[in-house]
Amino acid sequence: MKRRDFLIRSTLLGCSAAASPFMTPVALASAPWDARLVVIILRGAMDGLDMVRPYGDPDYAGLRGGLTGGGVGEADLDGFYALHPSMEPLRPLWQQGALGFAHAVSTPYRDQRSHFDGQDLLEAGTVGLDTGRSRDGWLNRLLQSVPGVSGETSFALGRDQMLLMRGDAPVSTWAPESDLNLSPQARLLLEMVSHDDPLFSGAVTDAVQIAESLGLIDVPETALDAQDMVTQRMKDNRKQAANGHMLLADFAAARLKEEARIAAFSLNGWDTHKGQKNAINRAGTQLAEVIGGLHDNLGPEIWGKTVVLAMTEFGRTARLNGSAGTDHGTGSAMVMAGGALRGGQVWADWPGLGEADLYAKRDLMPTRDVRAHAAWTLRSLFGIEQSVLETKVFPGLDMGGDPRLVL
Repeated sequence: MKRRDFLIRSTLLGCSAAASPFMTPVALASAPWDARLVVIILRGAMDGLDMVRPYGDPDYAGLRGGLTGGGVGEADLDGFYALHPSMEPLRPLWQQGALGFAHAVSTPYRDQRSHFDGQDLLEAGTVGLDTGRSRDGWLNRLLQSVPGVSGETSFALGRDQMLLMRGDAPVSTWAPESDLNLSPQARLLLEMVSHDDPLFSGAVTDAVQIAESLGLIDVPETALDAQDMVTQRMKDNRKQAANGHMLLADFAAARLKEEARIAAFSLNGWDTHKGQKNAINRAGTQLAEVIGGLHDNLGPEIWGKTVVLAMTEFGRTARLNGSAGTDHGTGSAMVMAGGALRGGQVWADWPGLGEADLYAKRDLMPTRDVRAHAAWTLRSLFGIEQSVLETKVFPGLDMGGDPRLVL
């Protein structure tokens, strides 16, 4: 039996082989650039009209007064837009020019309003889903287009199989659910079996160190009886469920401080059909914590080279429904952060919220392709040629004018 097969099949390791970080490449490689990119998919269709409130539009209060409670007060950003309360902890980044938003944006997806198709189109980066290109993601095609980039340069984080990172270019993955609670005996066995394999031994060492740094290796199982082990695992599961978004942010920051240059993961909870006020507050709080965590953990030097793009599959209806929520819509907003961002502003060709201005008389009208903002970020951050972006990374895209998102 091969050493790797033995390790996968061994029941002495006390971990899930399918989810363990040492079952994927952990060693990192250099890239032909020094900038960093984090892409966050906001699953469920974020309501851009709530997260970045265009209170200066004369029709906004009539459409959304039930959510905002009237005025915006200290939430004001620039005299027209206001920040959702859940994002208020990020105001210092706004003031520093390290937080910004693009409004009235969307993918080319229209009218069907399916989460699955909308997310696939967002991650594929294509005009439609009826082509072979929709089987891979735009970040993976970016990696395929740049010589000298290896799979270890980028990480797809989380248990989801992200279409965004799928394709011919190899990509490393890691999930916060990884269980690496090794007993001392199992850890010794792992080190002994992998000792003579320089590549696998290095990966094992890195995996254990990563798990330790994230607090995933806690109490040795030999110190616990059976009931204590069950109780400890239940506590660990609850902790991971509550803090999974921060584990993703912490891991991404740790890798980006080394040799990784791209990280991607998703945050759920943006589907707000009813009780939107509470639901979007929870989701927005998580997003704010993730961005704040990346800022704090990356440190000034790396943060200054980083751009964070948070994108969603489509927006919500302009009007509230009967359940104090919003239904699937079209135009939404894009959240951007990072020290390399030319932030402190909202990029938008604002369409208006009068009934005649709405898409199909129900949704925020998109005036810019969200892919164009992502493409211009790649152009400015990594120096990717515009022709490559419009034909290979985002086939069929017209990038339009440069919004100057990056310093």
